[in-house]
Amino acid sequence: MKIIKFNVLLLIVLAAIGFSACKETKQEIPWVELIKNDSLEGWNIKGGEATYKNENGIIIGTTAANTPNTFLSTNEMYGDFILEIEFKVDSTMNSGIQIRSNSYPFYQNGRVHGYQVEIDPSKRSWSGGIYDEGRRKWLNTLENNPEAQKAFKQNSWNHYRVEAISDTIKTWINGVPASHLIDDKTASGFIALQVHSIGNSKEKLGKQVMWKNAKILTENLSKYATNSPLEPIITKNSLTVNEQKSGWQMLWDGKTTNGWRGAKLDTFPNEGWVIEDGELIVLPSGGAESAAGGDIVTTNEYSNFELQVDFKLTPGANSGIKYYVDTELNKGPGSSIGLEYQILDDALHPDAKLGSHEGSRTVCSLYDLIQADPSKPIKPIGEWNTAYIKSIDNHVEHWLNYVKVLEYERGSKEFLKLVSESKYAKWPNFGMLEKGQILLQDHGDKVSFRNIKIKVPKSKNE
Repeated sequence: MKIIKFNVLLLIVLAAIGFSACKETKQEIPWVELIKNDSLEGWNIKGGEATYKNENGIIIGTTAANTPNTFLSTNEMYGDFILEIEFKVDSTMNSGIQIRSNSYPFYQNGRVHGYQVEIDPSKRSWSGGIYDEGRRKWLNTLENNPEAQKAFKQNSWNHYRVEAISDTIKTWINGVPASHLIDDKTASGFIALQVHSIGNSKEKLGKQVMWKNAKILTENLSKYATNSPLEPIITKNSLTVNEQKSGWQMLWDGKTTNGWRGAKLDTFPNEGWVIEDGELIVLPSGGAESAAGGDIVTTNEYSNFELQVDFKLTPGANSGIKYYVDTELNKGPGSSIGLEYQILDDALHPDAKLGSHEGSRTVCSLYDLIQADPSKPIKPIGEWNTAYIKSIDNHVEHWLNYVKVLEYERGSKEFLKLVSESKYAKWPNFGMLEKGQILLQDHGDKVSFRNIKIKVPKSKNE
């Protein structure tokens, strides 16, 4: 009898030890609470004029009329992290949680932009999807994930887990995998809670979104990261959801040389260019213009178009994106002739101080003709930048990282005067082709390209 009592006592002690050990293990996870006490300490409001308050550890956002989206953002910036948070939203509202987001004066007057984990109580049920606020719109939708769509609980508290590690973002809603995205557009930024704009809707005035139990991990993330069974959506060298809907096409497939040839060749160059890890790279050859592999051009010609290209410079590098190119011009040494979006290390390459017009050979400028805005949002050497060129009915714009840096009218008096004062004066009718090829320049320096996309507007007869 004593032995039985001893064994029972031993089991109770072991169970207590085991429970204590489990409790201690849970407590070892170094979560940092983001919502403190009954205040909004550590947070600030950006964007619109919706209101936020903290009641008993619950942040409550309330809609306001005639104001843009409003965000309650952390003061601190986060790169890699694991976030858990609970939320409850009015069934008539849309909301979201921003991650790796930013607000700069030069970007649409401070507009908040970056990844958003969607909160969507509508019939669409895309809660847990990933939207690129203020930039590319939808990146990871949920129409092919019915389990996640069903996981959202209407008019009740829901739980998100978000893992943003390196170029991968994974989300879970109430424990169900929702999104799995691989995208490296933005590496760090603040976290923010959104109250969506309602315009002048009286029905949505005063509606609320609530958040609680927000906590974050920023260290030893591999120890706590979770595998997702979802097939990842990879944005590199592919079209986003909205790009597909609006008529964009890939101009380079990320794998082959299809659609491209040497500017002075019938085929793609045998040397001087390589394709590595989804990047189209012109190799260094001493800085000479079109002296190694040479420039490459599209096999098709374009009239009206929108072009987007990611580029990455090495220190001191020079290159360019040309448009309305005629490869029959300048069969001799040097580059093919066309209008050029300059790609340059302004700090180290001497060309930045040259040009027929002051500043006209700096990065993003219309080469030798028009200087780009000196306050352009160029990223450091070695990081990816996004060039965007729009040419519709002779109105041309150069953009860098979603900010317009110059615009001009082809054929205008001002344009023709600039040409007459430039190195292009010797080329009759320079820059005035009705259509031409797109060119990536070999200037003898290592420069990488990816995500090369084009949109050609439909003609009025289509």
